Amino acid sequence: MQNVKKIVLAYSGGLDTSAIIPWLKENYGCEVVAFAADVGQGDEELEGLHEKAIASGASECHIVDLKEEFVSEYIFPTITTGAVYEGEYLLGTSMARPVIAKAQVEIARKVGADALCHGCTGKGNDQVRFESTFAALAPDLTVIAPWREWDMVSREDLLAYLAERNIATTASATKIYSRDANAWHISHEGGELEDPWQEPTKQVWTMTVDPEDAPDTPERVTLSFDEGKLTHVDGEALSPYQALVKLNTVAAAHGVGRIDIVENRLVGMKSRGCYETPGGTVLLKAYKALETMVLDKAALKYREQIGLEFSHVMYDGRWFTALNDALLAGAASFAKKVTGDIVVKLYKGQATVTQRRSPNSLYSEDFATFG
Repeated sequence: MQNVKKIVLAYSGGLDTSAIIPWLKENYGCEVVAFAADVGQGDEELEGLHEKAIASGASECHIVDLKEEFVSEYIFPTITTGAVYEGEYLLGTSMARPVIAKAQVEIARKVGADALCHGCTGKGNDQVRFESTFAALAPDLTVIAPWREWDMVSREDLLAYLAERNIATTASATKIYSRDANAWHISHEGGELEDPWQEPTKQVWTMTVDPEDAPDTPERVTLSFDEGKLTHVDGEALSPYQALVKLNTVAAAHGVGRIDIVENRLVGMKSRGCYETPGGTVLLKAYKALETMVLDKAALKYREQIGLEFSHVMYDGRWFTALNDALLAGAASFAKKVTGDIVVKLYKGQATVTQRRSPNSLYSEDFATFG
């Protein structure tokens, strides 16, 4: 074990990170500072987190509000690239990791830590996303990944470990689904989803109304953009985060934003997941519809190439790289033209663009008419 004195742990309050705190203290003989990021996952996931971390053995617990930064500095720039991973995934988990890991490094600097720790497994993408950010922003800090070090291999092992130390947990031996939520989306893996021939049951979905049960009357929502940034929803001026919250609410009520995919993980395996991204689905459709009004053929083709490349950069955890900066700069140059209004109709799981206008429109009714 490395000689470290203070570790900042990315802490969620779940079973894994609850066990990691005492494990770090026992195996590294160090102080553990818990860090949690509020990226819009909901108050229920953050409630009591500070007390739980301290009870597990942490010396401090820092809960940092990153909601507006997440939406304005990561989600909105990604929207301008048009990035969609493998044609369907709207990158919800991927976009949250760099802002979380960056804030973790900032807390480590603040408290004088000499190590960083995460609870990601050795099979997932997140270990790479966290550690790529650590390497870019804090190469001098030691990185600890307990799932690649300890000999525990199951939830039962973790529960027994906590029970031996009289550390309370609300977790049970049965965990049907693995979920990750933030302001943009919620993901679902595990349970029956591990069989790609098994249709998801109703209990998988938690954010959106079943499209079959959605209202029989469609609803229309108007999105207004200024140089690529969403500024108003239905004429109401809103911050980036507030706008996304409003879109999530209205779109989820109509069952919009569900996908069920098998994707290629960065680590070399395929995984099956279900994702709910109601507001994001509406936002991306509206943005792309406005692009078709203001970008010429060659410009739109090149922006599409940026989106394809950027989807892999984001998915692979390469936010803090020169390539990321170059792609975002290219997308931002096109976004300067993306000003105008889009109306999207929401009905039974579908988001359909029905109206579009822009002061920068290249469309000419006089020129295009069949009359």
